[in-house]
Amino acid sequence: MDRTQYTLAELAERFALALHGDGSRVIDGVGTLAHAGPRQLSFLASGKYAAQLKDTRAGAVILGAQDLPDCPTAALVADDPYLAYAKIARLFEHRPAARPGIHPSAVVAAGARIAEGASIGPFVVVEDGAVVEDGVEIGPHCIVGRDCVVGAQSRLVARVTLVERVTLGKRVLVHPGAVIGSDGFGLAFERDHWVKIPQLGGVRIGDDCEIGANTTIDRGALEDTVLEEDVRLDNQIQIAHNVHVGAHTAMAGCAAVAGSARIGRYCMIGGDAGVLGHLELADRVTITAKSLVTHSIREPGEYSSGTPLQDNRSWRRNAARFKHLDEFARRLAALEKGRDHA
Repeated sequence: MDRTQYTLAELAERFALALHGDGSRVIDGVGTLAHAGPRQLSFLASGKYAAQLKDTRAGAVILGAQDLPDCPTAALVADDPYLAYAKIARLFEHRPAARPGIHPSAVVAAGARIAEGASIGPFVVVEDGAVVEDGVEIGPHCIVGRDCVVGAQSRLVARVTLVERVTLGKRVLVHPGAVIGSDGFGLAFERDHWVKIPQLGGVRIGDDCEIGANTTIDRGALEDTVLEEDVRLDNQIQIAHNVHVGAHTAMAGCAAVAGSARIGRYCMIGGDAGVLGHLELADRVTITAKSLVTHSIREPGEYSSGTPLQDNRSWRRNAARFKHLDEFARRLAALEKGRDHA
């Protein structure tokens, strides 16, 4: 049975944190610094919220050693307060376990293989050749297409579509509305019309990945589209055909990666950023929000493009000058050349 409360001493020991204050204090939930109550645990991970610490009513706060002198309540000191909070907060996330079995309204093809410990929800369709392994939970209105494999302990929350030739590893979480294995955007032009290129590959997603709501991942044209283990995709992301995403990479909402691009391991791609096709990003590259990657990046680091926000009057004035940049550059070069010959 899931526990609903812990003492601070138990939390400190379990997560190897330094305890300051009453270890017998009972915690039964988590909350923000501004709104947590005496039986809740909060955290301080950003200086933006430091002013809220002195007035917090939380029973305890997870924080760094530098903030301990300003804490008016018990504290758990961590090298990374946000990471410590993430681990502790999971103790209070209680979701009823799915009951194994196939709902009467589900449609399962005779050639599909469903493990006894899997849960198939209402109005689910599992097509011929599909494999659903042990401990899988498939929520309402999902489709598991032909020759798809859903790895053990994975969960399709609701209305998820695995089109065809999709393989999910173990413990993969797919949020509502995601479409995996749809046709890649492959076209050839013949005189006055487009000719569709068959998409004959599949999609392979590694263990412990998470796919956000309404995200789309296209299957490959010849080889598979690949997400290695522990890749985390936010909502409304587009991953095109034959893209390869390295392990432990995370992408924020509305990012898009064009066909055959290769993203390294431990990369972070900000919201609404784009990566053009056939490019490569090295390991540990960070792309900030709304940036457009137009060339391969060979070295780790943080990269940005675009124009930062400014007041409208300044923007209009600067925008009017953009078209003169080349002229200004030529004039400056001429002036410098004349000075060098003087």
